Amino acid sequence: MKKRIPQPAKNFYHLLVAFLAALFYRFPARKLKVIGVTGTDGKTTTVNLIYHILSKTDSKIGMISTVEAKISGERIDTGFHVTTPGAFQIQKLLRKMVDFGIEIVVLEITSHGLDQNRVAFVPLHIGLITNVTQEHLDYHRSFKSYLLTKAKILSKVNFRILNNEDPSFERLKMMGKGQLISFGKDGADYMGEVVNYFDEYTNYGIHYKTKQKMLKTMVVQSNLIGDFNLSNILAAFAVSKTLGLEDKKITEAIESFPGVEGRMDRISLGQDFKVFIDFAHTPRSIEVSLQTLKKITPKRLICVFGAAGERDRSKRALMGHVAQEKADLIVVTSEDPRSEKPEKIIEEIEKGIVKAGGVNNQNYWKIVDRSEAIEKAVMNLAEKGDCVVILGKGHEKSMNIAGVEYPWSDKETATKALRKRLKL
Repeated sequence: MKKRIPQPAKNFYHLLVAFLAALFYRFPARKLKVIGVTGTDGKTTTVNLIYHILSKTDSKIGMISTVEAKISGERIDTGFHVTTPGAFQIQKLLRKMVDFGIEIVVLEITSHGLDQNRVAFVPLHIGLITNVTQEHLDYHRSFKSYLLTKAKILSKVNFRILNNEDPSFERLKMMGKGQLISFGKDGADYMGEVVNYFDEYTNYGIHYKTKQKMLKTMVVQSNLIGDFNLSNILAAFAVSKTLGLEDKKITEAIESFPGVEGRMDRISLGQDFKVFIDFAHTPRSIEVSLQTLKKITPKRLICVFGAAGERDRSKRALMGHVAQEKADLIVVTSEDPRSEKPEKIIEEIEKGIVKAGGVNNQNYWKIVDRSEAIEKAVMNLAEKGDCVVILGKGHEKSMNIAGVEYPWSDKETATKALRKRLKL
């Protein structure tokens, strides 16, 4: 019955709920300076990095992400899976922040959250879009609709912060209101590049022009690795400068940022090969994750991944294709199959692998059980100098099988396999 109701009708209902929630909690966002962050990739890392920078500069800061909320040092879980919390939960958290004397809030907003009006009646000071690539077309139906939904974050803001490297930049910069600030490479207000790659960290160059039109340059050493994290760092830097922070305080905070659970999260128990957990689950994010790890991997790159059920089916073969192009060995497995048969999802991914030249049981394997798939990669395939990366679940603590949420952790499963191999 619920599926028969048109989405616009549902969204109107959500708008009413959002109004009631804001009314019940006395419109707390009006007393806060809210930084809204959305995008296909990188938004969770960017939100956490902005929060970390501001928390190191004596700002009275709060955060609401798809993973957790942080209020005066208290951490609050916001749910099993990745989506913006409901309107009542958001307003309740914002009211609690106001009561604690918080002045600035960093708010991660998904496209579903924007479309379903969960953040209606939350006025934004800054609207930031990290990028927009193919995702959630099962819900939005077209890329145009997805893009327009993301662009909602730019309406009625004081500042719009956009990635000038994103293919959608030219369209997005014409949308919304507020001063436009860009980050990226050539021609952006805040530019950067990777200076050096290392196993444990990366050096990034950051450049911008002062009010006197003088070019300022600085190099920061970050625990975040790879080209894609340069974009996240520049986005956070742009927000921090927009809020008036000093360069030294920003760079020192970036250098002390430990990273985010499940985002290029390294597991090291003394083994002679690398193991990473990463949340990448779109063709583009898988591509950049594998490209990054390839640069710090002496030998073979081994990729374990799947695709979620009841989600955008069109990306499955694309994910397989890019994995085959960028990784040396692949193990395709389950990832929240929901009501779909995992074997069927794996077959759809396999089409892309085969099209790109993959050969079953030679350079790729199909293992439905995710635990067995991880064990295959960590205990059997990996050799000295290799790198195993497990993609798709990241920080998540459950897996949806046939509509039921079962406890799950990629990190715990990989750690267990490593201990077993190393006989620890």
